[in-house]
Amino acid sequence: MPSTLSSVSPPIVVDSLSKSFRVPEERTHTLKERALHPLRRTRHQTFEALKGISFDVREGEFFGIAGRNGSGKSTLLKCLAGIYGVDAGRIWMKGRLSTFIELGVGFNPDLAARDNVVLNGIMMGLSPREARARYDAVIDFAELREFEELKLKNYSSGMHVRLAFSVAIQVDADILLVDEVLAVGDASFQQKCFDVFNRLRDEGRTIVFVTHDMGSLNRFCDRALLLEKGSPILLGEPHEVGDRYLEINFGRDSAAAAASAEGEGGAEARIVEAWVEDERGERASTVVQGSRMSIKALVSFLVDVEDPVASVYVLNDDHVAILVATTAEEHERSGRFRAGESALFEFTFENVLAPRRYSPLITLAHRGTGLDVMDRVDGALSFLVTGAKALGGVIDVPVQTSVTHSPASAAKRTVRA
Repeated sequence: MPSTLSSVSPPIVVDSLSKSFRVPEERTHTLKERALHPLRRTRHQTFEALKGISFDVREGEFFGIAGRNGSGKSTLLKCLAGIYGVDAGRIWMKGRLSTFIELGVGFNPDLAARDNVVLNGIMMGLSPREARARYDAVIDFAELREFEELKLKNYSSGMHVRLAFSVAIQVDADILLVDEVLAVGDASFQQKCFDVFNRLRDEGRTIVFVTHDMGSLNRFCDRALLLEKGSPILLGEPHEVGDRYLEINFGRDSAAAAASAEGEGGAEARIVEAWVEDERGERASTVVQGSRMSIKALVSFLVDVEDPVASVYVLNDDHVAILVATTAEEHERSGRFRAGESALFEFTFENVLAPRRYSPLITLAHRGTGLDVMDRVDGALSFLVTGAKALGGVIDVPVQTSVTHSPASAAKRTVRA
C-alpha cells in the first residue's frame, strides 16, 4: 500500500457520468431482406449502461470497481480510457495512461513476437528505441523465449494474453486501467502477475482495477466502488464493498428472499449449518493455538448439482482474510448430488493463527470460476484462538532459534587472550 495518498488534485475525477447504448429491436441479417424492405425503419431501445457515476481516485491509490456481469464495470473503464464517449457528465484525468483492457487487441497474427512487441509498445506510447530495448524483458516475463520466432497465429490464447500483459507492464504510465487480467496463464504466471501489481502499488502508481474476485479486491485495493445495473451502490472500504457484493450476488435482499419464499428462482443449495471442531472432534467456540482444528459446513441440495465447490475465508476483526482454502484444490470433481441429498464439507488444518477472534466466511459455488455462488454463511460463526502468548503477528508458526558466536567474534576473543 502506498505510504501516502494525496487528496489534492486527484489524477482521476468522474462527475455525474452517464452512458447509454441504442439496441436495435430487429436486425437485418441478409442482403435480400435489405433489398426487399429498403425503407423499413429499425426501431431501437435505449440501454442505460451507466447512470450518474461520481467518484475520484487519489494519487497513488489502488481503486477497485466491483459488480456483477452487466453492471457497467467494463463500460466505465472504457469511458475512462477514452474508448467510449459519454452522454452526460465529465471525466478529468491527469498523467500518462496505460490500459489493460482486452489484452492482445492490435496484435498482427502474421507477425512474430518481436515485431508485435515493438509495434504494440509504440502504440502504447514508447519510442521505437525504447520498445526494441525492452523486448528481451517482455519475452522473458511472458516465458515465450522458445516461441519468439513463431507467428502469433500459431500461439494459443493463453500465450497471446501473456505476451500482451508483458507488453502492457513495460509502459511507464502514471495511471493504469486494469480489466480483470490477473487470471492470466497458469498458477506460477498468475503469481508473477500478482507480484507486478504489488510492485506497481508500492511504486505509488494510480490504478483502477475492475474485478469479480473479492479476494483480489481486499488484497490490493485501498477503496472500491460497487456497481449494480449501471448505478453506484456503495463507495467505501474494500471489505464493505465485498460484503455488499456478496449480499447482492447471493440474493440476500428482501425482494430476493420474498421471491425465494414464493418459489420463484429459489436457491439450488443451502448451507444449513456451519461449526468449528477442536482436535478431539468436538464442537468448540475456543481452540488452542498449535492444535489441529476443523471448520465444517453441512449443505442441503434443493436441485441436482454436479461438482459443487466450498471455500472458507477466515477473517480477523479487520475483515482481512488470514486463511483461504477451497475444496477445489484437492477435489476438482466432488461428485453429483441429487435434490434432497446432503454433503459435509470439511477444512482441517494446524492452528497457527495468532490468539484473537476470527469469523469464517463460507461460500458454496458451482465448479468453475467460483463466481456462480449458491449460498454463503457470513457473520453467523466465530471462534477464539487462545495461546500462551501473542507476539503480534497474524500467524505464529513454529520457528527454531539459536544464538551462537560468529567465527569473527571468536577470533577476536582469541587474539585478546
